[in-house]
Amino acid sequence: MNVVTTLPSATEIVAALGLEPVGVSHECDYPPRVESRPSITRSLIDADASSDEIDRQVLDAATGGVYDIDTETLAELDPDLVVTQGMCDVCAVDEVIVEDAIEEIPVDPELLTTDPHSVADVLSDVTRIGRATNREERARTLRAELEARTARLREHTVDLTDEERPRVAVFDWTDPVMVAGHWTAELVSWAGGEYGLADPGERSRPREWDEIRDYDPECIVVAPCGFDLDQTAANLSDLTERDGWADLTAVREGRVWAMDGNHYLNRPGPRLVDTLEALAPIVQPDLFDDSDDAPAGDEFTIPFAELEHRSTTAAELDVQMES
Repeated sequence: MNVVTTLPSATEIVAALGLEPVGVSHECDYPPRVESRPSITRSLIDADASSDEIDRQVLDAATGGVYDIDTETLAELDPDLVVTQGMCDVCAVDEVIVEDAIEEIPVDPELLTTDPHSVADVLSDVTRIGRATNREERARTLRAELEARTARLREHTVDLTDEERPRVAVFDWTDPVMVAGHWTAELVSWAGGEYGLADPGERSRPREWDEIRDYDPECIVVAPCGFDLDQTAANLSDLTERDGWADLTAVREGRVWAMDGNHYLNRPGPRLVDTLEALAPIVQPDLFDDSDDAPAGDEFTIPFAELEHRSTTAAELDVQMES
């Protein structure tokens, strides 16, 4: 079966089911082998720009769209199934653009649209894609594995009282400041925290900085959508130069972390469980310090202080090169 995916999370699900997509999006990079697959999309946004500049470009492109599809390549791939999404027309190519592209080519693939807003939705997408690709047994196994890992971790936090749960803020954009929505509230709660800035399933949206200061998070995770750690480091001043940043409890107590938002938090695929396992030792370090269920830290999650050091070092190198 020829499967084309138009977003990274769909690519990860298809690969986890034992299939190799014949075509992917320009953003698909995991598992690494998919980077060699033909790309059928391109972004009209400069993804290397600063967070505020990217936001401006997205707003300017709102009427014309953020992405293009290479219909010639799509037709050459002769897909039987195209997996796309309807959740966000900024994060990835959406179903409307894909539908228009399919009408222009001489093939008629099945179109499967994902629209996840919770962990349960993501698991349902595993089942749906498994059914559409004739990988139902593998999908059942994968889903059971993800559910078992989640349940095993939640055993550590389910009995925590409200007083034992720190106030957590997760930012998936920094200028403007946006509080991560969708599945994030569930992940934080399961990791042992209180997520008072958004309800489960609520969409991510910009927030006034005063709202963040009033909430005064005791634990902060910075995970901008589409940014790796280096790009997050380059945009640290979006937060650190805001009035009252240094006065936030999480900052004063050194409980600020950076997470690769591109690979972890913002991909509604199998690695959302990895995100949960990375969050747990951040939110409840005493519970998970010696636990194998949630190893603290990895290549996608580092303390904010380390990211600040990385940012300072990079800035110093730039100055040396200019001089």
